Amino acid sequence: MKRIAAAAALAIAALVPAFAGAHPAPDGFAELSRELSPAVVNISTAQTVQFEGGLPEFPPGSPLERFNEFFGGPGGDRISNSLGSGFVIDADGVIVTNNHVIEGADDVTVNFIDGSSLHAEVIGRDPATDLAVLRVDPPSPLPTVKWGDSSDAEVGDWVVAIGNPFGLGGTVTAGIISARNRNINAGAYDDFIQTDAAINRGNSGGPLFDMNGDVIGVNTAILSPTGANVGISFSIPAALAEPVVAQLLEFGETRRGWLGVRVQAVNEDVAEAYGLDTPRGALITSITEDSPAEKAGLERGDLVLSFDGRAVRESRLLSRIVAETKIGKSARVDYIREGERRTAQVKVERLESEVATAGGSSRPAASGEKVLGLTLAPLTTADRRKYNIANDVKGVLIVDVDSDSDAAGKMRAGDVIEEVAWEPVDTISQVKARVSAADDGSGRPIPILVNRRGDLSLKTVKPPQNNG
Repeated sequence: MKRIAAAAALAIAALVPAFAGAHPAPDGFAELSRELSPAVVNISTAQTVQFEGGLPEFPPGSPLERFNEFFGGPGGDRISNSLGSGFVIDADGVIVTNNHVIEGADDVTVNFIDGSSLHAEVIGRDPATDLAVLRVDPPSPLPTVKWGDSSDAEVGDWVVAIGNPFGLGGTVTAGIISARNRNINAGAYDDFIQTDAAINRGNSGGPLFDMNGDVIGVNTAILSPTGANVGISFSIPAALAEPVVAQLLEFGETRRGWLGVRVQAVNEDVAEAYGLDTPRGALITSITEDSPAEKAGLERGDLVLSFDGRAVRESRLLSRIVAETKIGKSARVDYIREGERRTAQVKVERLESEVATAGGSSRPAASGEKVLGLTLAPLTTADRRKYNIANDVKGVLIVDVDSDSDAAGKMRAGDVIEEVAWEPVDTISQVKARVSAADDGSGRPIPILVNRRGDLSLKTVKPPQNNG
């Protein structure tokens, strides 16, 4: 019987296909955790925000006097704190994290696994990719981790995340890559790695490691109806993060290439109309005046197939390819116009930065009128170029967002308000009128249609309540 069972087992094994590229599940992550954890840091920030009303100020000498700093008196200031993660890439004290972890902070502190803490300086930050670079002055060289090649990462590969979820520092979680090239409408350069490794609040800015211990992603966002992990998390791939970090270190800001076009995705019908077997490329729907694209002779309706020798597999890839192209370079564009394949030479210009990142935590004073905590201004040609806003977009520009308003975290500088309470708006006075008409005094959120780099999304903002 044993011989029969063994023969049957061998026969079954022979029928099972052998996967030469299969990676066996690891026995554990203890060795990786010991090696990598010292280079992962916890980041805490403090920001002073003004508020109206609140708790009365506790008298001097009271046991609760220390809470005045946090709660303040009537009409006073309050200290807002937040937590995040980061990782050391240079032993002299260079740390990578998310921009949203440190944005607007008055003070940034980096906490290490040995219990020590150091004040951090913001070297540069990039809201477009949600990345930031910090520097600390350590008394001795710090443990570091290095970038990996995220392009080699495949769906199903094991990954490890280390960070500071809910303030619980030094937390290690593991999972697999669930998907690649995810677009979650966070910005123009979406290309996220999706993972089921448990990532929660406080993990933002922390590293996603492969099994070699290399950083292949920066943990940035979660998709969750509850606010806690449900197995869908997103990381900025190292292939996108590493060059951005390098620019922030060198210049204190990003220096991206700019083409000056707005594009849309190519579906099967469009592909057939342009003589393509499969959908690919980016269809130009508008061109910014006096842009590199206009100077090169590109026109609305051109379908771009490649830029600077790199194939444009899908429309959103074009903005990333252009952004990574050296400023001033003459790049070849292959495109289709009226069924004919053509080429053009485009001299890439610099995309104006969304924010003055050197020095990091402070913003220049914004001019304009305030509504719902939003500083608004009319759209100008310079604004369209600065924020890559297409010529056919109509509305009112957001130039700043009050950090203590309900709009904070929902909208940002460069967004264009196209509609308020379902009505189109072209002027600030129209925005004010629509907000006034929609505010019934109940505190009900007001729907606002926002255009962010060509992507439309509906936001809701609660009007401030009059407690007097």
